[in-house]
Amino acid sequence: MARVNIKQLEAFVHVADQASFRRAAAALNTTQPNISARIASLENSIGQKLMERDSGSVVLTTSGKVLLEKARNVVQALDEFLVATDQPGLFEGTLRLGATEMVVHTWLGKFLAALRERFPNINTELTVDLSANLSTALFNQTIDLALQSGPFNRRSSGTVNLGSYPMVWVASPSLHIPDRVLSFQSLTQQPILTHARQTLPFQQLEKHVAGRRGVRLVPSTSLSACMRMTVEGLGIACLPDAMVGDEIEQGNLVQLEYSWVPDNLTFQARFHAERAPHYLSEAASLAADMSANSIS
Repeated sequence: MARVNIKQLEAFVHVADQASFRRAAAALNTTQPNISARIASLENSIGQKLMERDSGSVVLTTSGKVLLEKARNVVQALDEFLVATDQPGLFEGTLRLGATEMVVHTWLGKFLAALRERFPNINTELTVDLSANLSTALFNQTIDLALQSGPFNRRSSGTVNLGSYPMVWVASPSLHIPDRVLSFQSLTQQPILTHARQTLPFQQLEKHVAGRRGVRLVPSTSLSACMRMTVEGLGIACLPDAMVGDEIEQGNLVQLEYSWVPDNLTFQARFHAERAPHYLSEAASLAADMSANSIS
């Protein structure tokens, strides 16, 4: 009698979905040779070839295509069984998480602590990057969950709103700006420290100052670096209020008033719902709770 186990079926489903033994190994928190061994053992047990490797790509055979959904149903049934036990500690795996710097500097730590308490046997691998890069990673299936700001040029099947964060103008007290209510001329007397070029805040700011001479925009791919440069008095910046609140309270930054600000940063938790295990969709809900607490 053929012996087939759940780890073999999980490996089969992950390799097929991600078209990669390496990415499947990362998602299942194991090694590529281990994934290869599970697939080989499964093929030996059922006496059928499930997939072919060709120059790094993975192509399902006819049998593989037929059996994939059956395997997926078994994996999904196990997930539903574990949910029914009401024992979150039974879930095992790796959550490949992507987050923007704004999330990192506000509520990410509390989110990770809550996630660990809820699912103690789920490991987390963190990627911090620009939102546009996180979108690419999500649809390339190199991350499972993206905590990111819009706009989004592709829709994900799983979406949980994480709220909206206003932008505020700030500067170091060391600049001795005489009037906290700025005109365009007084604003542009200093370099304007801003988000990376690919981001919506930079694009809106660039459009706002278009055609005006003497404007010095200083984009940065690191919001933390941008904030530190602002604290050091190297320019004026427009940053999320949740990120600079502590610096303002401690007197390291002062808030300025100007007639225009970029749109609020709207955040979402995004994932592929049709393939998501229970812990992934619950992680998105936990992120919404942490974000709501930070806004309130």
